[in-house]
Amino acid sequence: MGSRSNRSRRYREEFQRDAVALVRSSGKTVTEVARETGVSAEGLRNRVEQDTIDRGQGAPGELTSAEREEVRRPRRQNREQAETIEVLRKAAVLFAKESDR
Repeated sequence: MGSRSNRSRRYREEFQRDAVALVRSSGKTVTEVARETGVSAEGLRNRVEQDTIDRGQGAPGELTSAEREEVRRPRRQNREQAETIEVLRKAAVLFAKESDR
């Protein structure tokens, strides 16, 4: 399941990059391209705005995709560690109950 999910995500990423490129090159509005490609207009609009930032054309202080990932990485690691700690805590409780029998 993991590799299939990753393939789907990559496809969506590539597809959305292509949709952003279509907005930029076709002269069509975001709404028109979204309707033609079957994606959310708001999602595509966000992608176009983020692409503008990634190209260095955003407002000062806006984070590029790479910078956003840098911010998210520690949060994700903390969440994963908290989940692991919770599983270990539950396992310790279960083993303690088993040893009391």
